[in-house]
Amino acid sequence: MERAEIRERVCKVISQVLKVDAGQIRDEHTLVADLGAESVQAIELMAGFEEEFDIEMDEDEALAVQTVGAAVDFIGKYVD
Repeated sequence: MERAEIRERVCKVISQVLKVDAGQIRDEHTLVADLGAESVQAIELMAGFEEEFDIEMDEDEALAVQTVGAAVDFIGKYVD
């Protein structure tokens, strides 16, 4: 799967969970500081990514991901 497609789908999930415009999401944005994710929403994001990509991620590793770009790269390891 192309990184651009993964990124698009990651942004879709972030947009739905955090109620932000997908067009405003940048790779360098942090999920917490820039996009306002709270701890409960971090779990929702992880569940959303797992559902969107039909994958199971390591919870500790997934919750350590800080930025949108890192999330795209992290999920890329699971879908290739």
